[in-house]
Amino acid sequence: MEVLDKLQILTDAAKYDAACTSSGVDRKGDKSGIGSAVGCGICHSFSADGRCISLLKVLMTNQCMYDCQYCVNRTSNDVPRTTFTPQELADLTISFYRRNYIEGLFLSSGVLKSPDYTMELMYNAIWILRNEYRFRGYIHVKTIPGTSDEIVTKMGLIVDRMSVNIELPSESSLNLLAPNKSKSAILAPMTHIRDTLVENKRDLVLYSNAPKFSPGGQATQMIIGATPDTDFQIMRLSESLYKKYSLKRVFYSAFQPAPAPALAKSLMALPTSHANSAVPADFSGGSLSAPLLREHRLYQTDWLIRFYGFTASEILSEEKPHLDPLLDPKCNWAMNNLGEFPIEVNTAPREMLLRVPGIGVNGADKIIAARRLGSLDFDMLKKMRIVLKRAVYFITCNGRTYEHVNMNENNIYSSLISHTSLAQLQSVEQISLFNAPVTRDDLLMAVTGQM
Repeated sequence: MEVLDKLQILTDAAKYDAACTSSGVDRKGDKSGIGSAVGCGICHSFSADGRCISLLKVLMTNQCMYDCQYCVNRTSNDVPRTTFTPQELADLTISFYRRNYIEGLFLSSGVLKSPDYTMELMYNAIWILRNEYRFRGYIHVKTIPGTSDEIVTKMGLIVDRMSVNIELPSESSLNLLAPNKSKSAILAPMTHIRDTLVENKRDLVLYSNAPKFSPGGQATQMIIGATPDTDFQIMRLSESLYKKYSLKRVFYSAFQPAPAPALAKSLMALPTSHANSAVPADFSGGSLSAPLLREHRLYQTDWLIRFYGFTASEILSEEKPHLDPLLDPKCNWAMNNLGEFPIEVNTAPREMLLRVPGIGVNGADKIIAARRLGSLDFDMLKKMRIVLKRAVYFITCNGRTYEHVNMNENNIYSSLISHTSLAQLQSVEQISLFNAPVTRDDLLMAVTGQM
């Protein structure tokens, strides 16, 4: 099979790996090589499904010894199979970079022969990029569960970020849909990466020239909507992962199934703990696709936990385990805790300002800085770009509420709901890299520069 045919197959097979993130790494280019990694973020897309990244997102191979029922590359699925050689992948990456199509590489893989064998192939490709082509751009690698610590360590010394997919939100779901994988096999490399990062920081304090291990830290990804796990279970797991493994990001990937009757039977065998289960009752034939709106709400909740001081148990509970699709999680929390409001902008502590819908981290800092110089009113808040159409229901200025505001609970809820209907939000689709289906000629022009 020719390299361009491999590229088309393996970029399409990689579209279920989420990596829409900034690099988290600042490394300037120098005269010894080409490329650089900039911490301000990688913001363009070169993945098959058009996610907002500027990485060549590709698999080393889509051949896999595992039969994970949610994965398009599972061994029982009838799809074209192929594998890059390390040299082929390195040549493609540097060709795209030199033509300014990408800023880096996001590399994942199916499991060919064994985790160690596959990771060695990936390591060899990246070694060629780093040492033969002197490529200093951003590289993110998905670590395969079950890989030995030695390979994980040497991989971390030549890449910018590593991640290990947690796969599914609960061990019972993992055992049912991915019987070849285990919780311990997934957590082992995550633990090793965490411990090595800690050791590496100590070494860098003592020896400034010590090599950096995965300077962008580690991340993980879980699939949302393949099982009836609730939003509360998902966010509680994410909160635990952030604390225990010092993760930079947890990515949430809305489930997009390939036809699989076996998957339908597996999903229906899972216990449902809530009437509003993530799996609808009319699911059949593996056709279920999780709404992107749910993925979006989970990312918003994740942001509140990481930057706003919330905990998962404050936003969700066993009694209310699902996020409101019509309200962003912060507004939803405020509506469930109206007894905490309104708060006085001129005296409220920062942690309470951050809990007001319409006031973000920058807004809270601006308010605290400005009120040292004098009393604030609503006009001043508007000049600070505080989103008053949300905030006015939860704050006072000098003891006064905003003029003509109806503080009735039902009115507040109605006012906070977006004018965009839920049906419209759920119909949003991910954009494609190409407006038309990708052809071999498209790929040929991209690689050779023949435009």
